[in-house]
Amino acid sequence: QVQLVESGGGLVQAGGSLRLSCAASRRTISRYDMGWFRQAPGKEREFVAAIRWSDLRTYYAESVKGRFTISRDNAKNTVYLQMNSLKPEDTAVYYCAADARGGSYSLARVYDYWGQGTQVTVSS
Repeated sequence: QVQLVESGGGLVQAGGSLRLSCAASRRTISRYDMGWFRQAPGKEREFVAAIRWSDLRTYYAESVKGRFTISRDNAKNTVYLQMNSLKPEDTAVYYCAADARGGSYSLARVYDYWGQGTQVTVSS
């Protein structure tokens, strides 16, 4: 069983930056694809970014491309989401997820484990 704990959320003004962290309890997280999703009130869960374990290829939602960067440190069992140039529409609860089976990176149902989420609020 993998436990994921997000941190780094908070309140930031538009144009500011935050770095989210996702700490995994399992050492073998290096073999998992990792993703970030977000969900705003009344909205569906939305794919944000993902990083593969096999080749470290990254994927981004069009809405965050060029502003967000996903990375991972397997030695620390940690995945990061660097968020720059934040916009009010980025306001959401951000979730870290792990996929042990290498499914489609953008589909939430593919992921096996989820964190509890961290709130990101961007003020205008």
